[in-house]
Amino acid sequence: MSTSKTITYTLFIGVLQRSNNNYPLNTIFRATHRPYGIDLPNHEASGRFSNGKLIPDILAAKYNIKDLVPPFLQPNLSDQEILTGVCFASASSGYDDRTSLSTQSIPVLEQPNMFRSYIARLTSIVGDKKAMEIINNAFVIISAGSNDFILNFYTVPARRLEYPLISDYQDFILKRLEILVQEIYSLGCRNIMVVGLPPIGCIPVQMTAKFRNIFRFCIEQENIDSVLYNEKLQKVLPKIEASLSGSKILYANVYDPMLDMMQNPSKYGFKETKRGCCGTGHLEMTLLCNAVSPLCWNRSEFLFFDSIHPSEATYNYIGNLLDTQIRGWIAA
Repeated sequence: MSTSKTITYTLFIGVLQRSNNNYPLNTIFRATHRPYGIDLPNHEASGRFSNGKLIPDILAAKYNIKDLVPPFLQPNLSDQEILTGVCFASASSGYDDRTSLSTQSIPVLEQPNMFRSYIARLTSIVGDKKAMEIINNAFVIISAGSNDFILNFYTVPARRLEYPLISDYQDFILKRLEILVQEIYSLGCRNIMVVGLPPIGCIPVQMTAKFRNIFRFCIEQENIDSVLYNEKLQKVLPKIEASLSGSKILYANVYDPMLDMMQNPSKYGFKETKRGCCGTGHLEMTLLCNAVSPLCWNRSEFLFFDSIHPSEATYNYIGNLLDTQIRGWIAA
């Protein structure tokens, strides 16, 4: 690994609340309507499940790559967009293929198929040698997992018969992640950041799911589960890195900063952390968060935009932390 590294290409895999969901015709989880995107430069919904930019956009802008990272399935992508990076992520998907069955999103382990198509397009633009140079030097961010636990273990316990213990299901998810990393490595990726779980028990819709939770406390057991998963993830990533020659795999901790935002909101300028900005903020997301939903005016003071997805303000804080970690890696 070179000691003088720069980031000029970005690729994103996983969930990341992105607009690849705009294009599979049977996908039901979309953000193609107001108020999603209300704080983007053009104030238009683009498939991002928030009021504004997401972490891929924020990081790409910090490295002067581009202001908005487009989804790979967006029609008529320019050669320049291909050259500077795209997003393969699909909202409501997960490492577990079963997660996508109910939402008709693109499973995370199928997203490398889009990556192969991307490589073919890239090669047609710059040739084989330059294309592989771009892929080798690209910075890849993988973010997924929350939907797997919410949709398959907590809200709809579809996987509990097969995996009675949450620890066993966590091991299954981590194995799926390992398969994904190995696959994108085989396609040429070398610089990879894997995002851990947030405090799932503090997501507004999860607090709502506990009907007696009138004071809207975080669900402690779900947070404990997230911590355990993240601990396992931090142990397995170095092992994966050691098995893949020339790779650099970073762990991104989003749990601690998000929990701190919830416990010390005033430090970040937040006034509301237990509900989203859209509607009641307890249940509304995707189609239930729409143009007729009441909307808060002080969106930068809300940790969440809808009942599951953070606001742009939250993503900015997380993006700044990831940026610091990435720049530390660049300087090493």
